[in-house]
Amino acid sequence: MSKVVRTRRERRSSATRQRLLAAARAVFAEKGLDLATIGDITERADVGKGTFYHYFPSRDKLIRQLVRGMLGELIAALRQACQGKSDLNSLLDTLIQVHINFFSARWEDFVLFFQGRADLALEQSYDGIETPFLEYLETIEGLVDGVVRYHLPKTLLRRIACAVAGLVSGYYSFASISPRGEDIDEVFRSLRGAMVVSLARFIKEAIPSETARQADPAG
Repeated sequence: MSKVVRTRRERRSSATRQRLLAAARAVFAEKGLDLATIGDITERADVGKGTFYHYFPSRDKLIRQLVRGMLGELIAALRQACQGKSDLNSLLDTLIQVHINFFSARWEDFVLFFQGRADLALEQSYDGIETPFLEYLETIEGLVDGVVRYHLPKTLLRRIACAVAGLVSGYYSFASISPRGEDIDEVFRSLRGAMVVSLARFIKEAIPSETARQADPAG
């Protein structure tokens, strides 16, 4: 088989796989992870079920792949935006802003993010998605830990990371049911500011006073 023919076949295969992934994201956003079926996905992608199984062993494997890809992109965006940050309040505000920017035009991905977090909280997660979500939370923890220059307890860092994720989930969940024309961003802006101040105070109160002054000379 010539290289040209093989490359053409690889391109067609890659395009079919991407079509299935796009169809799955759309179907999951409409019906939710639990109600969406493989038949729904293949119908949206206009392929047969045999084609689905050629690329994905199961629906759960597809969900895991979508979640891992989405969170990988989010983690990269968080690290890039927070690089060089040394002020705690600025870092916390940036963490929230990155989430807003990331999901503002990616509603399908937010559904994966929101429902995946809910499943983890209920300890009923889809097989394999806990690992990328833990990597995502650990990224936030590491960014916060690096700025305060004091090794906060792991349990406290996890609470901070979950608080950031929870704020963003609440914002988009509220936005999805709000009346048209309502300025959700304006409503959220004040909440976001209060959240940043509260989180920063919570963190500083957990740091011994001498270390806290070094971490925040202006404070």
